[in-house]
Amino acid sequence: MATNKNINRIKVVLVEKKKTNKWLADQIGKDQATVSKWCTNTTQPTLETLVETARILEVDIRELLVPTDNQKIMMTIL
Repeated sequence: MATNKNINRIKVVLVEKKKTNKWLADQIGKDQATVSKWCTNTTQPTLETLVETARILEVDIRELLVPTDNQKIMMTIL
């Protein structure tokens, strides 16, 4: 049974940076539909693409990923 979980935060970071799916698609050389699927967590980018996306958006790659439960607990404690 497949569950549709939110794995990445690309859409959130794009909003924070005031950028669009089209802008990211142009920057990374991908189709806008592909980037849209990443933003809706329908599909996921490769690790290499995620690294490139973080570089383009000028964020730490960890900001593009939904934290695990352990990371959430640690962030709450800190």
